[in-house]
Amino acid sequence: MELKRVVVTGIGSLTPIGNNVTEMWDALLAGVSGADVITYFDTENFKCRIACELKGYNPLDHFDRKVANRLDRFTQYALVSVDEAVKDSGFLDGDVDRDRVAVLWGSGFGGISTFQSESIEFYKGGCIPRFSPFFIPKTITDICPGQISIKYGLRGPNFSTSAACASSAVSLGEAFHLIRLGKVDVAVTGGSEAAVSETGIGAFSSMQALSTRNDDPKSASRPFDKDRDGFVLGEGAAALILEELEHAKARGAKIYAEMTGFGATADAHHITAPHPDGIGAASAMRLAVEESGMRLEDVVHINTHGTSTPLGDIAEPKAVARLFGDHAKNISLNATKSMTGHLLGGAGSLEALITVLTIKNDVIPPTINHFTDDPLIEPLDFTFGHPHHREVSFALSNAFGFGGHNVSLAFRKWC
Repeated sequence: MELKRVVVTGIGSLTPIGNNVTEMWDALLAGVSGADVITYFDTENFKCRIACELKGYNPLDHFDRKVANRLDRFTQYALVSVDEAVKDSGFLDGDVDRDRVAVLWGSGFGGISTFQSESIEFYKGGCIPRFSPFFIPKTITDICPGQISIKYGLRGPNFSTSAACASSAVSLGEAFHLIRLGKVDVAVTGGSEAAVSETGIGAFSSMQALSTRNDDPKSASRPFDKDRDGFVLGEGAAALILEELEHAKARGAKIYAEMTGFGATADAHHITAPHPDGIGAASAMRLAVEESGMRLEDVVHINTHGTSTPLGDIAEPKAVARLFGDHAKNISLNATKSMTGHLLGGAGSLEALITVLTIKNDVIPPTINHFTDDPLIEPLDFTFGHPHHREVSFALSNAFGFGGHNVSLAFRKWC
């Protein structure tokens, strides 16, 4: 069968460094950190007291109070980012077959804050089971695609994906394949997370996964730096509208970039640690390039998973060096989590969106907070300190997750 071509026609975001795409992109190029002391709850007894929270977000700017109270923050964030992407794309402005529009959404935790608050109220009330009737609809991860489809009347395939921090990257990959196989014409896809809570911070702290640089939050997320001490938890959402090329051209759509490949593998190694040699990560990147019909030598840029964790920041550059050989030194890598923090299940879609903008604008946002080289990390070009202006014709966006999940998404310039 003839495989369809897939293009990106709309984007939307809600992030710790900007409440829309324009604000976020400007902040990325300026090297702005979204990290600060946590304001959502009292952190006095917590080892980690910093995070990348949203700034100036008010749910009542987007939802009626009654509606907002029935939505966990991760669903609110999804709906806000999708609204921007849908308006940007304009695919619903004309005559569209809504039976052929998919909604695929990724989240690692779902409504963790709702689960926490309902559990607290249960115990406060003497363990009498008086739960909100919205407890389950606010908590389950697949409520996001459900709410999106209800809002816009989209009746195509509708489901959520969960692969830890690779969750939303899997959503994009599956949406890409649905269009490529001719199952649907359009897909609304992305991911969201809202885990900045006592439970989220406390649980990751117990794993020693979070930075505890509480006295200097702006420089706490230090991907590929010798003194990195863990990631900074972030929150927010990112949405992309993927569309079959001829469908997009027929309506005169604006095209940001073409999505060309999806590689997914497992490390089969450890529940939290990556394979030390990056074998699974390298295989995922290779598969994405192969599906694109491109050569390894065509890759110009990689938006790395780059979390600022001791093991992960060693394994991923090893994977790049292993796969690309001598060409690795010609690739501009970056780690935008140094600015946005780690959006967990929403990270893959956010970094895919950033990769799309990188291709469109031919400028690679920097990796900030680099102070000391780590001799254990492959000496590659990590775009430290300042944006790098170069033509970006073909790029990858990587996302990895606990359980050994590896995903690489491939995009190329549309012209």
